[in-house]
Amino acid sequence: MGSKTWTVILFAVLALSYMPVIQAEEDESHMDLPKVDDKEGAVPAGSVTDHTTTEREEESIGDGESVKERKLRENAEKFEFQAEVGRLMDIIINSLYSNKDIFLRELISNASDALDKIRFMSLTDPGLLGEGDAAELDIRISIDKENKVLKLRDRGIGMTKDNLIQNLGTIAKSGTSAFLEQMQKSGDMNLIGQFGVGFYSVYLVADYIEVISKHNDDKQWIWESKADGNFAISEDTEGEDLQRGTQINIYLKDDCVEYLEEDKLKELVTKYSEFINFPIYLYGSKEVSKEVPIEDDEDDEEAEDEEAEGEEEEEEEDDMDVEDDEESEDDEPTTKTVKETVYDWELLNDTKAIWLRSSSEVTEEEYHKFYKALTKSEEEPMAYSHFKAEGDVEFKSVLFIPAKAEAGMFDNYYSNNAALKLYVRRVFISDEFDELVPKYLSFLKGLVDSDTLPLNVSREMLQQHSSLKTIKKKLVRKALDMIRKLAEEDKDDEEEKEDSDSEAEAADESKEDGESAYDKFWKEFGKAIKLGIIEDSSNRTRLSKLLRFQTSKSDGKFISLDEYVSNMKKDQKQIYYLAGASMEEVSKSPFLEKLIKKDLEVIYFTDPIDEYVMQNLTEFDDYKFANASKEDLKFGDKDDEEKKREKETKEEFKDLTKWWKTLLGADEVEAVKISNRLSTTPCVVVTSKYGWSANMERIMKSQALSDDSRSSYMKGRKTLEINPRHPIIKDLKEKYTENNEDEKVALVARVLFETSLMESGFPLEDTRSYSDRVSSLIRESMGIDADAEVDEEPEDEEEEEVAEEEEAEEEAEEEEAEEESEVHEEL
Repeated sequence: MGSKTWTVILFAVLALSYMPVIQAEEDESHMDLPKVDDKEGAVPAGSVTDHTTTEREEESIGDGESVKERKLRENAEKFEFQAEVGRLMDIIINSLYSNKDIFLRELISNASDALDKIRFMSLTDPGLLGEGDAAELDIRISIDKENKVLKLRDRGIGMTKDNLIQNLGTIAKSGTSAFLEQMQKSGDMNLIGQFGVGFYSVYLVADYIEVISKHNDDKQWIWESKADGNFAISEDTEGEDLQRGTQINIYLKDDCVEYLEEDKLKELVTKYSEFINFPIYLYGSKEVSKEVPIEDDEDDEEAEDEEAEGEEEEEEEDDMDVEDDEESEDDEPTTKTVKETVYDWELLNDTKAIWLRSSSEVTEEEYHKFYKALTKSEEEPMAYSHFKAEGDVEFKSVLFIPAKAEAGMFDNYYSNNAALKLYVRRVFISDEFDELVPKYLSFLKGLVDSDTLPLNVSREMLQQHSSLKTIKKKLVRKALDMIRKLAEEDKDDEEEKEDSDSEAEAADESKEDGESAYDKFWKEFGKAIKLGIIEDSSNRTRLSKLLRFQTSKSDGKFISLDEYVSNMKKDQKQIYYLAGASMEEVSKSPFLEKLIKKDLEVIYFTDPIDEYVMQNLTEFDDYKFANASKEDLKFGDKDDEEKKREKETKEEFKDLTKWWKTLLGADEVEAVKISNRLSTTPCVVVTSKYGWSANMERIMKSQALSDDSRSSYMKGRKTLEINPRHPIIKDLKEKYTENNEDEKVALVARVLFETSLMESGFPLEDTRSYSDRVSSLIRESMGIDADAEVDEEPEDEEEEEVAEEEEAEEEAEEEEAEEESEVHEEL
């Protein structure tokens, strides 16, 4: 081929290569591009409003097109999302996030990442921050209600064109992961990110997104997408020079305009991003008072109003001289106060993350202020604990015990969520997460902030990870330790210093009305500790030391198990307790007679949950618990003489006890025995060691959904214990010996059993029969014949006449019916 031919081909190739450029220039000259906030200018530092701010914020961000009509810039370079992104977009938008609100949390988190990056890099190169507004590291949110656009801007590190393609066009590349890989090799750099898809949550509320970004090493670029699988990138030559950072323009869907309301945005920032390291500002409106001149026509109106003053006041004015009148005119106000709406930047996250500081640097006043801000409570906490956990799983936490339990806290115990807030690097994740503390500690307030906690792609639920178990274990230990210290507030300070972690207590050392800080805690949250005994076997020993109760010797005060053990008799081998419906019932129970006589202390349980507690707490400090209402109650070792007397007594009453058991039947009692626990009561009914006590049986019967047929096997077998020294029992034995067929003896024996059933806390199944038997005994004691009938009540004459008439009518109706029946039979 000749040189001439090669020349022609070369010119043809060059011509073809210039055609797209020429065509693009022609298209650009004819299209109407959407504006990119081209008149907003630089964000003023701090919260100062310059004279053009309002105009900038009211400037339309678009060109009048709706979100659906808006198209990607025609001169932009078009891209398709990575295949994984395209497939996940629908998942993210439709199902991944449980609520739309979190889009703002994700964007603020990303902005915080970018600010962290530039701040870290500026430590070695301060010039990277720039000067003036560019050096201000903050996040700013503004609203364009007219065009339904929400704008979020940060002065972070910004993104280059390649960053925009890689970070916003591919999944799991928000930029933070790659940045961490580089920075953590040479320094300790902790960022919030590693979530990957957080940015895409913005499509929960928007159909069209613009991301304008400026990196120090590149031009200013615009990334835009309609969530249709494509995105475009073009150089921003018309918009405001960001200097450095990123601005996201979110064109909201029609059903998401609530995110243009200032109150809604404030609520979300406070909930999710209150403790972000950088200030977050919202450009919004507020009313201020302003002095303005009074116009002449307003002066005339005021003068007319003044003419309506009383006559007495007018006479006083007439008496004034001319000079006074002139001075009065000079003193008249020339201005008035009016309310005016102004627009300004408002700081939304002014609460500081005190848990990041050392506990020794935080004052009690700061803890109280932080608690009130965190819980929106007006009361100060009862106690608090501030600590840092290090090791495989690192986290910081501040725990508070509220002054009072929330109303109905135990009514919905198993459906209530813990009140702890979970943060990951100061970003709020959830306050409805039950895996942090067990249910019985759900009354605690506070937060946990982890730097190493792994998350799933949505940040909505934490992965089932071993680190969670570690965090939960440490939180429970610190919470119980805080409660323990509250219980020991009256002890020497040296005991409190034994714990190496820094903890403080907010309880007032002074006691009001003799009630200690722990007394107040027990009054509000004692039931939670009891629930912990039931549910948390691994911490049961620790929890048992926090129990408080009244005893037969405490004179109405609450004591601990440690105090009970320290007061035990030298030869005492068991911890005695008795449960009942009320303190009065328990303190007067016949089960206590021998225990009180022997000067043995008995614990009183009157809360229904106490029965469940004692089913799980079988011993304390190697001392077994003994229920005073159960069989085989022991008071210590018996000497030989005592054993001999007991054996002789059993033999003496053998016939009576055998007959009595036969009389009552196997369904009523398992045995009739001689009692060693009674002093003044003739007999009591006790239950078997492993069955329900009378109090537990009462509790189970009161359950709305109880099933007697299914729970009958748990009922304890009853044993009637008789007091051989009581005159009633002795007399009954004599009468039985004289005539074991005497019905009166059997009647007395049955009434004694039924009476002791009630006195022991059991319900009577047949109260009518019991009443008849008691009435029969009363008749006999009063010498009344058993066959004596009750006199009939005399009737009035009118009542007798009415009764006779009714009787006559009934007879007539019966006769008429018989006649009709006879006629019917004849037919």
